[in-house]
Amino acid sequence: MEKRRMQPKKIAFMGIMLALILLLVWLERMLPPLPFLPPTMKLGLSNIVVMFSIFFIGKKEAVTLVVLKALFNVLMRGPIGGALSLTGGLLSVFAIILVLWLTKNKASFIFLGIVGAIFHNAGQLVVFCIVMQTWRLFLFYAPALLIAGSILGTLTGTLLKVVLPALQRAHVSFTGSKRT
Repeated sequence: MEKRRMQPKKIAFMGIMLALILLLVWLERMLPPLPFLPPTMKLGLSNIVVMFSIFFIGKKEAVTLVVLKALFNVLMRGPIGGALSLTGGLLSVFAIILVLWLTKNKASFIFLGIVGAIFHNAGQLVVFCIVMQTWRLFLFYAPALLIAGSILGTLTGTLLKVVLPALQRAHVSFTGSKRT
């Protein structure tokens, strides 16, 4: 019976997390291009919410958030934008989950942020190469995306560590539990 009462709260909290993801995506799009990033690359701030979801809401729920974000991208940026978001997001989440499993949940937020960013970039690059019908782009962009993913993953992992207490308080006050 207790689990049933938590379900509506969990769904509502997931809605809040999706809204936060979309807000962060919108904010990133408002920022001017950063000079140290490859063209069209964003900071990946929504990954903070996805990583939080993996830890405190659930792995399936984090995957659901990635899929919903991709569907939103289909509506806003078209099917290629949606495919880029879905492929990068799913590869990132599954890589983070795999690292957590391999390290028995001992990996740092910064390391997980780096893994997530690199695999997100790799997933998007694969889609981009398929769309452009050439794998030469992979060899050209991969080194830059590896470096950028390491830098930005460090940033998102650090930001998660900083905002984690506030996200945990919001989760506990909204759902009434440390993990639903």
